[in-house]
Amino acid sequence: MAYAAPIFAFEVRYVIELILLVFALVIEGVALVHAITQRSDAFAAIGTLPKGGWIAILAVCLVLTLPAFGFGPLSIFGLIGIAAALVYLLDVRVGLRGLQDGRGSW
Repeated sequence: MAYAAPIFAFEVRYVIELILLVFALVIEGVALVHAITQRSDAFAAIGTLPKGGWIAILAVCLVLTLPAFGFGPLSIFGLIGIAAALVYLLDVRVGLRGLQDGRGSW
């Protein structure tokens, strides 16, 4: 008796990887756009890497997450890219926002 479950395994994996890729690219793209639109002196005021450093890190991570270069969101480079974008969004962005409005919350 043959089961049909293995036939759909590759399609399910493809859909899950596609969802993770879109999620990773959105997160990294939002972080990169936010870093580009901030003032340079604000990064020094909160004691983090300079603006150019964050832009370079986030841009390289975004490029390495693209599957066109042989990597994807589940590769080591994709996971590092997601981690870097999340560090920027959850730490640096909050600090920059706290510097602008004095609250520091989302």
